[in-house]
Amino acid sequence: MELLQRISRVTKDYLGILSEESLRRNFVLVYELLDEVIDFGYVQTTSTEVLKSYIFNEPIVVDAARVPALGPASLFMQGNKRMPGTAVTKSVVANEPGGRKREEIFVDIIEKISVTFSSSGYILTSEIDGTIQMKSYLTGNPEIKLALNEDVTIGRGGSSAYGYGSSVGSGAVILDDCNFHESVHLDNFDLDRTLSLVPSDGEFSVMNYRMTQEFKPPFRVTALIEEAGALKAEVIIKIRAEFPSSATANTILVQMPLPSYTSRVSFDVEPGAVGQLADFKEANKRLEWSLKKIVGGAEHTLRAKLTFSQETHGNLTKEAGPVSMNFTIPMYNASRLQVKYLQIAKKSKTYNPYRWVRYVTQANSYVARM
Repeated sequence: MELLQRISRVTKDYLGILSEESLRRNFVLVYELLDEVIDFGYVQTTSTEVLKSYIFNEPIVVDAARVPALGPASLFMQGNKRMPGTAVTKSVVANEPGGRKREEIFVDIIEKISVTFSSSGYILTSEIDGTIQMKSYLTGNPEIKLALNEDVTIGRGGSSAYGYGSSVGSGAVILDDCNFHESVHLDNFDLDRTLSLVPSDGEFSVMNYRMTQEFKPPFRVTALIEEAGALKAEVIIKIRAEFPSSATANTILVQMPLPSYTSRVSFDVEPGAVGQLADFKEANKRLEWSLKKIVGGAEHTLRAKLTFSQETHGNLTKEAGPVSMNFTIPMYNASRLQVKYLQIAKKSKTYNPYRWVRYVTQANSYVARM
């Protein structure tokens, strides 16, 4: 699995975007890459840096606007005009028009959230799997200092299996455990929570972390199903956004399996709801409710009337559910882990590369039991 991930990352570094079209157009280059990465079934190297001296084909750049990307980079800040939209989909080896490289570096804090709610709305389990990704387009590979919140504590007792003691005591951000890329120096990590590293070309994970301490889930989900007469039942699903109104979740999808003998479903979507769609997938007896976006603090309710083809025998809640939810929230993270600053060693007085720090939260397994 690790090898496959690394091959996809190296390919993305070279082609800029990982899609069917880019693979088709760069078939010879990808073949050459695989030839260098693996020899006689043995892995040689997956470092973009090392491969540069062996790979001679130039990538054919595919227009990212036309192609849906196959990675989390495509989810970032599409609505925000400050950041160049094609930035994350550039090849690290191809030059800009005019032969010059734009000096810039991207740091992405990506968090995948797993939460299970009980039928009464209590949180049964909650976990965050986070990663700090870096993609560097800096020439000469200067040293970088990346500072996290000073109140980050690793391990429940303030110290961890890695031997990093905590000088802070009980911090506001408590990570269960974490690991770092081999290029990261942790000399000052205990003192002021700074990581120093010389970034290699291409994309890599600076740090992976896990958090199971109590945190505020971005959404509260409650679901209810009850009988409403002979061969009929009603479902009510409520979702409330618990994050600040400055953030907006997009591409939200709520799904719920219905009893196998459900024959028809009619929906009652709230008045004035824009970008909401409710559907009954008859083939696999599933209710689907999609919302284009939800602003922080908002609450939405869906009511559905079910018609059954036979009498219900037993408990409806055992035959329906659980409700699962998918979403993406750009520029928000539930763990409150933050990059305080990004310092790049100066080569000259005029050297001032662009720095982009972005946050995104996604649902991994977000479930509410009936």
